[in-house]
Amino acid sequence: MIIGAGFAGCVLAERLAAGLDKRVLLVDKRPHIGGNAYDYHDEHGILIHKYGPHIFHTNSREVFNYLSRFTEWFPYQHRVRAWVDGRLVPIPINLDTINTLYGTSFNAFQLGEFYKSVAEPRAELKTSEDVILNQVGRELYEKFFRNYTRKQWGLDPSELDAAVTARVPTRTNRDDRYFTDAYQAMPLKGYTRMFERLLDHPNIKILLNTDYHEIEGSILYDEVICTGPIDEFFDYRFGKLPYRSLQFQWETLNTEQVQPVAVINYPNDNLYTRVTEFKHLTGQTHAKTTRVYEYPQAEGDPYYPIPRPENAALYKRYQELGAVTPGVHFVGRLGTYKYYNMDQVVAQALTTFSKIAGVRRADCVASS
Repeated sequence: MIIGAGFAGCVLAERLAAGLDKRVLLVDKRPHIGGNAYDYHDEHGILIHKYGPHIFHTNSREVFNYLSRFTEWFPYQHRVRAWVDGRLVPIPINLDTINTLYGTSFNAFQLGEFYKSVAEPRAELKTSEDVILNQVGRELYEKFFRNYTRKQWGLDPSELDAAVTARVPTRTNRDDRYFTDAYQAMPLKGYTRMFERLLDHPNIKILLNTDYHEIEGSILYDEVICTGPIDEFFDYRFGKLPYRSLQFQWETLNTEQVQPVAVINYPNDNLYTRVTEFKHLTGQTHAKTTRVYEYPQAEGDPYYPIPRPENAALYKRYQELGAVTPGVHFVGRLGTYKYYNMDQVVAQALTTFSKIAGVRRADCVASS
């Protein structure tokens, strides 16, 4: 039995069914497969991501080739702008960002020297605040990161692990791509279609709108893979692991396009953190356009594990309990309480399969 039909659950279902000829029951609380990457056509016919934008990128040839068996790709390189001081400027911060904000004409070398002149060096990078101050100093930290982080996480950057802001690089060139991975593309017909093809195997049965607790004891199975929250699996024995959630506000406009890029961040203005226009991501041609505004919140579906030392300590207790619970494997963001990207979840799922199958991970996607 696999709990959760997101990336981790679907990849493992496909590998167990096709690679080991196992019979798999895939169970999910929601009425659809795909987890948070689920997409669909709204009432206007525009392909949207129900749970906010999901941008696929990876440096792993293995992961990309594996998923390519189930989808064709739309080439897409993600670009983001931030609304700062009344201007739209590139984020991550680059040469154009600084020259636009400060009216300078730095070259790459001069920008590197500028960063050094304003940086507040930290001997040890413990928090997200340390990371940014060490790179670009106080003023840029206040303009781009502090308030955005407060909205996104409900915490000051000084209260969050360094890994959160370390995900966003600082550049001295004009590269305005959000990611620099070797493989950047979107599933041509959407994520849901890719998941449907992943699960198109006679050994896989899917049970939606179902909490796995409802069927415990009524269905026989040898092993369990849990991609849902590990604390929920153990009935919150040691207490709840904290997550941040999101609320979405949608709008459809009678125009083909309204934003210069897919995502605009709002670090300092408004209660929402970002606005996404989906047609940039999908390449869809349509007379109208749909956007979504994201409002982070404490309550709701679990989206983001909150990286703080006390949360890591609580997760470790659940991890240790999972390690001595026979026949159960925990995978994915919720199962391992890690802020993973989608490709990292796929890689983790393939590694888990290789352990179950007793083969090297390089060989675990070869069988079909």
